[in-house]
Amino acid sequence: MKVTQIDSTMELPVMEQFYTIQGEGYYSGKSAYFIRLAGCDVGCVWCDVKDSWDNEKHPLVDLDSICKPIFESNTNFVVITGGEPAMYDLSSLTDKIHQRIPLIAIETSGCYPLIGDIDWYCFSPKKFKAPIEEAYEKANELKVVIAHVSDFEWAESHARKVNENCKLYLQAEWSKQERFLPQIIDYVKDNPKWRISLQTHKFMQIP
Repeated sequence: MKVTQIDSTMELPVMEQFYTIQGEGYYSGKSAYFIRLAGCDVGCVWCDVKDSWDNEKHPLVDLDSICKPIFESNTNFVVITGGEPAMYDLSSLTDKIHQRIPLIAIETSGCYPLIGDIDWYCFSPKKFKAPIEEAYEKANELKVVIAHVSDFEWAESHARKVNENCKLYLQAEWSKQERFLPQIIDYVKDNPKWRISLQTHKFMQIP
C-alpha cells in the first residue's frame, strides 16, 4: 500500500459505496449509506473483505464523486468503513458530508489517530495490531469479535480501558456463529454491561 502518495483532501481509494441497512452494533436496523475505503495493514485472518486491504487495487475517487450519490439518496446517516479508514485524513470528506448529512460514523480498529469530524466512533480492536490510547477515549461503541474462548477475557481487557459512556458489544465471528453465539448469550446474561451484536445484514442477505 502506498497511502502516503494519496492526497486524501482531494480523493480517496474506494472499494465500494452503497445505501443499505446497518447490520451491527448500536445503530443496527437503521438505514445507512456506507463508504468502504480500501487500504488496511491490520490483517485479520477472518476478515470478510480482504479485497479491501490493497488500496492500489481500487480507484481513487474525488470527494465530489463520493458525495454525489450520498446526497442523492434519502440517507441521514453515513458510515465510513474499510479496510482501515482511519489510515487517511478524513477531514475534507467529513466536512463535505456534514454539509448535508447530520450523522457520520466510523468503523475502525483504533490503530491510527482519527483525523476528521466523526459523530460516532465504533472501535473494534484486533489482536493483529494494537490500538492506540486515543481509541479508548473516543469510543462511543466497543465491538469485540469472538472467535476463540480466550476472546471473552480479551474483550474485558479493552472494556476496562474505554470511557464510561461507551456501549459494549460482543459479536460472534460469522463462520463460528453456531459455536460461539450460545456462549455469548450466556456471557451477556452473566455480565449485563455487555450487549450482543449480530450481523443482521447477513441474515437479511443485503450488503
